[in-house]
Amino acid sequence: MFPTEVRPMHPSTLERLLIDGPAGKIEIDINDPGSSRRGIALIAHPDPVQGGTKDNKVVTTLAKPFFSLGYVAIRPNFRGVGASEGVHDSGHGETDDLLAVAGYAKRRFGELPVLLAGFSFGGFVQTRVAQRAAALRLVLVGPAVNRFPAQAVPRNTLVIHGEYDEVVPLAAVLDWARPQNLPVVVVPGCGHFFHGQLGVLSQIVLPWCRC
Repeated sequence: MFPTEVRPMHPSTLERLLIDGPAGKIEIDINDPGSSRRGIALIAHPDPVQGGTKDNKVVTTLAKPFFSLGYVAIRPNFRGVGASEGVHDSGHGETDDLLAVAGYAKRRFGELPVLLAGFSFGGFVQTRVAQRAAALRLVLVGPAVNRFPAQAVPRNTLVIHGEYDEVVPLAAVLDWARPQNLPVVVVPGCGHFFHGQLGVLSQIVLPWCRC
């Protein structure tokens, strides 16, 4: 039976390691639910030029409902961030990096369904990954569609955006979603970084992933 609320990721489930990537080593955090494993969730962080890392609070918040539902939650640092080697590549090399992480996860955990998630710049990169990888589902939070050329996405994609997003205006996301007939979940009164609204974010993601 699926959980009805988010359970915390105990420190004992966390593994930090370096894997081989196209531009050198990629630093990743893995939270593995063990015997309840039912999928792989690959979660991408916001723009490293603006200080984005795998430890961003929106990224770590996204990992929790996925982990609760039995997904191996994987949070990589993009190239040039933390211990990840290489230099920032405006989403091109970062796409290759995420594909490398997904390949590693499948080799290690088996051919489990893959769920892609990303926040801001990470959401843009995941739209590119989804064009090249077979993904079960796609979750985009505050996707930076006004700053980067985001790709069209599958119609079962979950898009979550703040009403008062000061970095990516809601109107820009609606303009991107409208030609795709893609619904957007709007969080009232919320800005780009979901200050004070992280619990709401989890409450949206958890039931959607249970379906």
